[in-house]
Amino acid sequence: MAKFALLVELKAKPEKEAQVEAFLKKEAVLAKKEPGTLTWHAAKVEGENGVYRIFDTFHDEAAREVHLNGEAAAELVAHAEELFSEAPKVYRLQVIAEK
Repeated sequence: MAKFALLVELKAKPEKEAQVEAFLKKEAVLAKKEPGTLTWHAAKVEGENGVYRIFDTFHDEAAREVHLNGEAAAELVAHAEELFSEAPKVYRLQVIAEK
């Protein structure tokens, strides 16, 4: 069972949705290279223009830290000003139940 997770809230700049979606697809490829990242999902919030969420899970805190200091996170930081109207909001979560 995953014990740790991250939830990242993103808001695309106007007219940047297509670029954000392409960027998130590239991020998924980077996350797949991380053995400690159990799941990684990027989604668009229905009914809210330019609003996205990333949700990923980890067995332990060490794997989450590897992810936060890895290539995918570095790319997110590097492109944040270009793509997003506000800084990404990152929430550290503890998983209490899963299916």
